[in-house]
Amino acid sequence: MDSSLLEVWQAAASTPFQPAVAKDSQFFIAFLLLLIGVAITGFFALNRSFINIPALGVPASAAIASAAPVEVMSAALPQPSAVPQPLFRAVASSTRPLYQLLRTISFSNKVHVQLQEDGIRMTDHRLGTAFLDKKLFTSYSLNLAEDEPLPNFQITLPALLETLQIFGAVDIATRTQKAEQDPYRSNLRNYRPDAFSNQTLGIGGTCSLVYTEEGGQFNIIIEESGVKTTASLTTYLPEIPEEIPFDRENLSFKIIMQARYLLDALAELAPTGPSRLTISASKNQPYLSLSGAGDLGSSSVDFAKGRELLETFSIQDRWTQTYKFDLIKSSSEAMRIASKISFRGDAQGVLSLQFMVEVEGGGVSFLDFRFVPFITHEDDEDEEGQDEDE
Repeated sequence: MDSSLLEVWQAAASTPFQPAVAKDSQFFIAFLLLLIGVAITGFFALNRSFINIPALGVPASAAIASAAPVEVMSAALPQPSAVPQPLFRAVASSTRPLYQLLRTISFSNKVHVQLQEDGIRMTDHRLGTAFLDKKLFTSYSLNLAEDEPLPNFQITLPALLETLQIFGAVDIATRTQKAEQDPYRSNLRNYRPDAFSNQTLGIGGTCSLVYTEEGGQFNIIIEESGVKTTASLTTYLPEIPEEIPFDRENLSFKIIMQARYLLDALAELAPTGPSRLTISASKNQPYLSLSGAGDLGSSSVDFAKGRELLETFSIQDRWTQTYKFDLIKSSSEAMRIASKISFRGDAQGVLSLQFMVEVEGGGVSFLDFRFVPFITHEDDEDEEGQDEDE
């Protein structure tokens, strides 16, 4: 159904047709009119004269003629029923921000989804959480009854990512076909938008995320250039494990810096093939140090306390913890698309990396990753203290 026709139908649902005679009384009124018409007709047949034509004949004809349409018209006229509102519906004019954010947490096959009033929260049970703010959508509605819990379910993340990539495929295919048919067209950057692309001409498409009812399918409806694609993803029962505890009220240190600096530091450490990454924060130089050791050797990267490097630097006491290098590296996709990172550690040693991602239209979304450190034994700490004394 065309979107404009659907809007007209939904608007008509608020003003349904009301017949002059109530539906429950239509049979009685029709039978009464028919009975009156037959009685007057019989009386007119016994007293036929020109005077009785307007007095009896016309009323009898009118009564009989009005009896049948009362029932027939009420059955013939359609009664527009109210279109049931889905439990959740969000419409986006571009899927690129959604795809970029969700790609950063594609560690496992399934992702946990929670529909909230201010956005969609998608969590990978291993590491990260992506929050799709409602500002990323042109329209966002969550129809919940009072005291009704927020919808929770699981979906297959690879299937969702593949579906989101369909958006814009029609425009790309059209440009590719033109490039092959036009011998004078340059072969450089054939896939860039030209003066006649849908984006330039303002012929935009829409991507709708619809969750009709609890336990139902999660539908992705893409409409673009007259082509409508609907993908229905199976939802699974939510499995909500305990989150990695992070004490925001008892932070050992907090550092805000450009995300690319952390990405560059990991790139410097990667050639030695480290299995563990040690992160140290101190009030004295080096203020922030990342070091890794592996079979090919060891290396470290130190950060100075310059304003151009560490925009915010707050520390309580010296803080040192060791993590699995591959886990920290798994957040490199988030480092690549983020503009800033909030680097925090609590007293228990849990590391939190919160990324701020600037999306199309000037909006901002956040990605959150948490890591649990390796357990440090007291014997190891004593040996380290002896080495420092020597």
